[in-house]
Amino acid sequence: MRLPRTLDPAEVRVAGALLEKELLTPDVYPMTLQGLVAACNQRTSREPVTDLTAAEVTSALDRLRELVLAWKVTGGRADKWEHNLDAKWQLARPEKALVALLLLRGAQTAAELRTRAERMHDFASLDAAEALLREMAAHPEPLVVELPRRPGQKETRWGHLASGTPADDPSVSRPAAPAGPSAIERRLLSLEERLAAVEAELAALKSSLGA
Repeated sequence: MRLPRTLDPAEVRVAGALLEKELLTPDVYPMTLQGLVAACNQRTSREPVTDLTAAEVTSALDRLRELVLAWKVTGGRADKWEHNLDAKWQLARPEKALVALLLLRGAQTAAELRTRAERMHDFASLDAAEALLREMAAHPEPLVVELPRRPGQKETRWGHLASGTPADDPSVSRPAAPAGPSAIERRLLSLEERLAAVEAELAALKSSLGA
């Protein structure tokens, strides 16, 4: 069973961060607790932005481990964490890119997902991204769902089902999100990823020195 129960917001953020960092920064994956906290609380590419504590992330990891969705990797200088979503949710790289974005940023159009997924998986076309989303939604235990089109909007959006059916009121019109991250957002994201990597290395060094 893919989802024995719905995931809470902290679990969703942690699972999404693990998926994203595996694809974007494999050199610091599996992740230390400190690196994962930083990844969860990034100020860019996260909707909503969170301020999870190390205790909250640890608690979410423990709950995900009970569901066999994540586990601890021991034996190195510091304990690290990795997800088990490849096996549990039957995800190949293209599906992981889409699911990571939906877990981290909520409902998005296929065009937004294709653009934002570029660094994790480069979809050949918008049609290719849409076809995969529809294939995923047709699964006996779907992880994604197509949401009703809002008044005044041309494109439908897609949401994840890890937290249950997304609350989406089609009668409320909101400004459309930009097609993809701006140059400044991409620069900030790159800097935050580097900072997370440095923090992970520093934590490992402190652990090895007994600090």
